[in-house]
Amino acid sequence: MDKTPLQSSLIRFVLLDIEGTTTDVQFVHKVLFPYSAERLPDFVRQQADNPLVREALQSVRETISQEEGRTLNEAGCVQTLLDWIATDRKHTALKQLQGMIWKTGFERGDYRGHVYDDVMRALQNWQMKGVELGIYSSGSVQAQKLLFSHSEAGDLTRYISRYFDTQMGAKKDVESYRRIVTELDLPPLEVLFLSDIEAELDAARLAGLLAKQIVREGTTPSERHEQFKDLLAVEKLTTGPRSEVLPPLSGF
Repeated sequence: MDKTPLQSSLIRFVLLDIEGTTTDVQFVHKVLFPYSAERLPDFVRQQADNPLVREALQSVRETISQEEGRTLNEAGCVQTLLDWIATDRKHTALKQLQGMIWKTGFERGDYRGHVYDDVMRALQNWQMKGVELGIYSSGSVQAQKLLFSHSEAGDLTRYISRYFDTQMGAKKDVESYRRIVTELDLPPLEVLFLSDIEAELDAARLAGLLAKQIVREGTTPSERHEQFKDLLAVEKLTTGPRSEVLPPLSGF
């Protein structure tokens, strides 16, 4: 288990997962996914001339051609996207289209983004300590900003400085986290990644980041990563920017 102490660590940046960390997975799967599935066919038809929609559909065609050797028309692309929603495939084209559809729902007030009760206070406290905050989610950057700007706790984007999605790579891929710390221009051990998913934490840790698990109701506890019940429990142990030399990464 990763027992790197947070109290003695120089943490300049906290990178947060969304589902199961800041937000109940049920909100995503029972509210956002059905909303996008219901509206996706009409959205694609109505936005047929939108360059972003055309680009997303072309990406779907290329993926299916490479994986299955099939050529899709527009109806085939739509059905593939609906199938991917049902199976929660982390495909960039799907996430981009979902973000565009969810934008309407958030702006119309059809729903507000769920965040756990501890989230706003933890974000505020980290900001007061001088710790920067970012999001890394399989949902598009647009969808991330929509959720946090229209959250049940109000507009939380004032606390969040960076957003990363699958343009960085898959969340279980070590290289994704290396790209992120390169973008941040920080040493990996000055970045703390929080997630409920063990495989994501594994990848982050192998990339040199500090990685801790948030264990909400329904989370499968990790055997390799230190666990915390919520963000406040982590925040209380973290220190903001100051001069300190950390020991080299020793692995799991």
